[in-house]
Amino acid sequence: MQSNNAELNRRQRFDQVVGEFHQDMYRYAAWLSRDTAVAEDVVQEALLRAWQSLDALRDDAAAKPWLLTIVRRENARYFERKRLDTIDIDNLTASQSAMLAEHPDEELDDVRKAIYALDDDYREPLVLQVLMGFSTTEIAEQLGLKQGAVLTRLHRARAKLRETMNAGTVE
Repeated sequence: MQSNNAELNRRQRFDQVVGEFHQDMYRYAAWLSRDTAVAEDVVQEALLRAWQSLDALRDDAAAKPWLLTIVRRENARYFERKRLDTIDIDNLTASQSAMLAEHPDEELDDVRKAIYALDDDYREPLVLQVLMGFSTTEIAEQLGLKQGAVLTRLHRARAKLRETMNAGTVE
């Protein structure tokens, strides 16, 4: 009976922790992978890994950085083990061709391209701060850096983005 209660408590804790941050996990995975289908796979694997190592989470207040670290590592594992399929654009179906004909928001695409063009050292702290809402202290903990290094990277990332957007050299 006691093991059933322990298992129930574990499930409730997991549901509470994951329920609160599931959308953040998905958003971060989508940003990292640039593909919603891959993001879904990464989040599923991250959830499995989080369940398996839930006892390692000592403080539920640290759940968000803990979960996002798992997502980041699962994303890396995904691309280490998975060889992505290529598509022959000459043989697309009608629905696939229609997707290519969509008129995207060019300004938004330019900003995304400029962010993607940043080195990982600059892009990741910027995404963690702007998209995920982390403080510089939390980013420093996530990336294993000093807070001053994070501030420097954020400053340089913004300067590079500004320079790229002002020059109109987004490729």
